[in-house]
Amino acid sequence: MSVDVDTTIRDVAGRVKADLDRLTAEMTTMFAEVIPEFRHDDEVRRLMIASTASNLTAILDMLMLSISRDDITVPPAAAEYARRFAQHGMSLEALLRAYRLGEHMFMQQTIAALRRAETPADLALATTSRVAVLVNSYIDQVIEGVIDIYESERRRWDARSDTTRAAQIRAVLDTENLDVASAEEMLSASLRGWHMAAVLWVPEPGAASIELLRAGTSMLATATGKHPLTVLVDEQNCWAWISSVGKPSLDADRLERELRRRPGIRVAIGDPGPGLAGFRQTFRDAQRARGLALLADPGRPLTVHSRVALASLLIDHLPDTRAWVHRVLGDLMRDDETTARLRETVQTYLEARGSLTDAAARMHVHKNTVHYRIRRAEEVLGHPLTVNRLETEIALMLAEQLGLGRVK
Repeated sequence: MSVDVDTTIRDVAGRVKADLDRLTAEMTTMFAEVIPEFRHDDEVRRLMIASTASNLTAILDMLMLSISRDDITVPPAAAEYARRFAQHGMSLEALLRAYRLGEHMFMQQTIAALRRAETPADLALATTSRVAVLVNSYIDQVIEGVIDIYESERRRWDARSDTTRAAQIRAVLDTENLDVASAEEMLSASLRGWHMAAVLWVPEPGAASIELLRAGTSMLATATGKHPLTVLVDEQNCWAWISSVGKPSLDADRLERELRRRPGIRVAIGDPGPGLAGFRQTFRDAQRARGLALLADPGRPLTVHSRVALASLLIDHLPDTRAWVHRVLGDLMRDDETTARLRETVQTYLEARGSLTDAAARMHVHKNTVHYRIRRAEEVLGHPLTVNRLETEIALMLAEQLGLGRVK
């Protein structure tokens, strides 16, 4: 029986190896579906596939060539993937879970191959038992090495000073004629896909500042479904980039709800952009959104650049912008609550394309209330809203977003 089992193991391993590409594809797809941290950009995904294929090849060679457990080492591609996992702050538990899930899938493939070969039940059972012991031995041995690689890389990565990381990122952001390959080497991250930057800050310094910034990056990861590349600039500021193959998505409503549950964290988000240029532009967008938030509403937990893009471009020209807004709106810029309600009503009415009904529904007031306020605003302006409508709408938007008409 022992001879038969050894022969059957070699035969089954050969059958599985002949279908290695399909098994690798199915296994890596399963990892991404089951483990959120395995949803990578193109470059890291290729590394994940190489890691999976190299482990499967090593297992099959072990079964076919009777390689000793003492000769088992972590395949180079798997070692590099473990290092990349550590660099991106992804959990060791997720990585180890993938190895166990892969072991289970491999055994299912073995059983299926034995069934297709119509192996006698006793021989199939003995073969399955022996393969399970060998594969488990391989996984245990490799996991020990993977843990050491991951933890060493995590320590090395954490040991890099935040000042150094910030300097490297600044160099990538500011260096002219920097090629993508050099930028990627400096960051140890891919710049080939899309990127969305976030600037996080804590207005008041304190013992919990770093913890708050880390909580903010965790909320950002949850709201985007991606783990960000982060750099702690100082105890009150953090920069982060979400990267993905396609344009990153953001659940802004969810992020804002989470931020409101944890007061003290502020976040500004840039518009997504592709490649190195996008990596840089989205950061500039996030910085402008932050500048606007500090000026207009320091208590606002989330500012998304796409919602305030025009206003953010005018921050550096604030005196001229304020003068233009006051020129267009006149006494509608008085800083009392009654006039503030008139501005809000006119802005909502114009956004509703002049529909009293829609504006009333958005403001949760009666249509007649909206009608009265519109007539009153036109009296204050000195002309109907149909006159200079575009200028009026832009001026109201700027006043609101820049905090120009805030009641003191």
